Amino acid sequence: MRAERQWHRAREVAERARRLGALVPLETEILPLPGVEPFVVRRLLNAPPRQLRRGGPRPNPFLPWDRPLQVDLLEPGHVLLLNKFPVQEAHLLVITRDWRPQGGWLEPSDWQAVAQVSRDTGGLWFFNSGARSGASQPHRHLQLLPRRAGESSCPLAPRLLAQLEGRDPPWRWAYQLSLRTDPAGSSDLETLYRAHALALGLGEPAHHPHPLHPYNLLFDDQWFMTVRRVREHCAGFSVNALGFAGYLLSTDGADHGWLERHGPWALLEAVAAAG
Repeated sequence: MRAERQWHRAREVAERARRLGALVPLETEILPLPGVEPFVVRRLLNAPPRQLRRGGPRPNPFLPWDRPLQVDLLEPGHVLLLNKFPVQEAHLLVITRDWRPQGGWLEPSDWQAVAQVSRDTGGLWFFNSGARSGASQPHRHLQLLPRRAGESSCPLAPRLLAQLEGRDPPWRWAYQLSLRTDPAGSSDLETLYRAHALALGLGEPAHHPHPLHPYNLLFDDQWFMTVRRVREHCAGFSVNALGFAGYLLSTDGADHGWLERHGPWALLEAVAAAG
């Protein structure tokens, strides 16, 4: 069993940060749309914070990072930080202390930082490689939604495991899905990352300065998935990695009628590269 000290610490930090106004949780409600199961669709109830609506270049929120949101320092060069605008409590970010581009290749030190957290607290990890795959910030950050031991990491986790066991057909877009061999460590993460990138035509770090296409990563203790992307939105829905985990967020302009007519699977097919 994991100690989950980081998760407990994150809740303590969150309480203080909320009192200071440094943490601004987003209010949402689940929409009971017919035919979208097992997807969970949440509607944003309050207006997006001014920082998220700002036009033009945005200041980097991680240089320096907001100290009231700091949960821990991860050696040698990362920080464990609370998401300033969470939908879920204790939504965590692993960021680089120095500038690294979100659109660059993930490095061994990134996976080592993930492993430091994973040994203590598990859950659903995800990464958006750039604006076309749903990233809102250009400074490198991986994200974690903590989960209890034995709790499903996301709505689509059972379908992903069924695929890996041959009980469910593959999806109709470009992705790679693999079983993990080192759940609490990092030894398999970089290997899977590079293998998936090569298989999806994203390139190789040794030969390409940057990935050739936008992509999402999602993983938990059991599986690791990479999705190649072509666009960030469809039918008024912005889709980041969490869409491929089964979570959709509805904001102003989201076309619920389109989603009911075509379904969430069609939404993902529209924003991912063709398989």
